[in-house]
This record gives sequence, C-alpha cells and structure tokens, in this order.
Amino acid sequence: MTSVLNRWTAILGLAVAAASLGGCAAAVVGGAAVAGGVVATDRRSPNTQVADQTIELRASSRVNDALGERRGHINITSYYRKVLLTGEVATTEDRQRAYAAVAGTPDVVGVIDELAVLPESSLSQRANDTYLTGRVKAGLLDANGVPANSIKVLTERGTTYLMGRLTPREADLATEVARTTPGVQRVVRVIDFISEQAALHPSDPTGSTPAPAPVSSVPSGGAGAAATPAAEGAVTHPVTPQPVEVQQPPIQVQPLPPASR
Repeated sequence: MTSVLNRWTAILGLAVAAASLGGCAAAVVGGAAVAGGVVATDRRSPNTQVADQTIELRASSRVNDALGERRGHINITSYYRKVLLTGEVATTEDRQRAYAAVAGTPDVVGVIDELAVLPESSLSQRANDTYLTGRVKAGLLDANGVPANSIKVLTERGTTYLMGRLTPREADLATEVARTTPGVQRVVRVIDFISEQAALHPSDPTGSTPAPAPVSSVPSGGAGAAATPAAEGAVTHPVTPQPVEVQQPPIQVQPLPPASR
C-alpha cells in the first residue's frame, strides 16, 4: 500500500512541476532526468543514450536558430537516433522549418513530425499531459511482461507516445496499458520491433529485425471505445519519407566525436 501511495505522490508531483515549468517539464520527464535513473535497465547502450541526449541538444539549438522567437512550444525527443517532434507552432512554414532543422542535425536517421499548427497549449493542459504520462508509466511498471524502463513515454494534448525497441508482444502489452489509461485520447507508437532473442540479449545486434520504426496510432480505451485488441485497426506508416533513412535498422551507435563549435 505504501509503494502505491508513493507512486501516486510522485505522479502528482510531476503535474505540479509541469504547471510551474511549462514545456520544460515534459522534456525533463521524458528525457535525461528520468533516463539517468534507469541506465542499467535501458536496452540502449550507455553510448546510445548519450548520443540521443546529444541529438536532442543539437536539434533544439538548430530549431532555435531556425525559428528564433517564433519557436512556439516544441518538444524534441530522440530514441535510437529517431527524433519525435511534438507540440505546437504558429504556421505551416514554421513546422517545415523545424522539421528541416531537426532532419539536418548530425546523426539523426529519422524524424517523426507530430507538430500541430495550433496556439500553444496552456499550462493546465501541459500539467494534465504530465500527469497522464505518470499514470501510463505507473501502469507499465505494474504490467507483467512489459520492459517499462526500456520504453520512453510522453504525452501531448492527450496523445501518449510510446518509443522503444520491443518485441511485437511487448509492444501490444504496452499499447494496451496506455490506451486503457483514463484520460488518454490516443496512443502513437514509435517502435523498432525486435525478436524475442534480441530482447534477451539487447547488446547482440544479430537478433534485431532490419525494419524501420513504424508509427502506429490507435484509439484510447476511454468511454465508448471498442473493446478490440490494441493493434487492430492501427494505421502504420514509415517514420520518414526518405527511403535511405527508413532502410536503416536500429543500431547501437558509437561514441560521438566532440561537437564542433
């Protein structure tokens, strides 16, 4: 009982932090602050985790240079060098500039553009998104057969994103947890599917499936949702339209050279 109370206390604390910090809180929850505590159980090697964090910093700097004061509310999340863009920008042109800036960042192999041309989300919306992220993470921790510490979770305007390197079975279990979490309106999966053998030996690349990370969108399990398996009816498309990028399998990257300044 005490552990459950502690978990929900932590979730509420995240919501309060989001209300105080705005967009920064979501980046911290989904990025280095949480990842630093689960390095030992993350399926990415330490070098890959550092590479993803470096990509996020470089991409953020490039977006700032491209948009300046028009940046809006943009979250940049890298996992296995595939970058997810979420948030809001003022115009279609700003969205295109942000995409181009991220796609041109060194070591990025794919970009999933989920930016919306909308007014920036409110602090209360961001707090609710952070709260939902915490609830999904708690559900993943409680679920049997789900490598919770190997799944990156973030929520934007009620849509929860799952990023990871998972077997089809693990992906379906994680999706079911997310879509049945009260308040989640939609689930988008950015998953590199791997074999059961690769899941047991994540440092051995021979067991990985040479396929791009698909993006799957499924309905949530809210009121009125059909009680169907999570994968049914999902619309899947490649992470990026450039064939040269989508052909690359998930890899463990080597240490990056010092960034040029």
